[in-house]
Amino acid sequence: MFAVVAATLAAVGIYGVMAYTVTRRTREIGIRMALGASRRQVMSLVLGQTLTLTAVGIILGLAGAAGVTQYLGSLLFGVSPLDARTFVAVALVLGSIATLAASVPARRAMRVEPLLALHQE
Repeated sequence: MFAVVAATLAAVGIYGVMAYTVTRRTREIGIRMALGASRRQVMSLVLGQTLTLTAVGIILGLAGAAGVTQYLGSLLFGVSPLDARTFVAVALVLGSIATLAASVPARRAMRVEPLLALHQE
């Protein structure tokens, strides 16, 4: 149950950060689209930024988890402290959650009308 709550909080947090980022970059996205960027390029821009940040977070998290396992090894039951399958599974789940959470703001960025975005300020 704790893992589900943690995953939900991670998804909500990633969604919030990316929604805020897309809102702040609406003018930039509008300019890009006015200069010829396709909707697909805008979506890949937003998702690329999310996946880059997610990859850095996963790498730092895996390094931190590997460093702490020797201290928490006595609390683990049925799993070795450096179980590669567990580390890979958690990284894949968190990457999937990040991709799904960022897809909503990315789709919103795709629908930005260049003229409206330029007139916003």
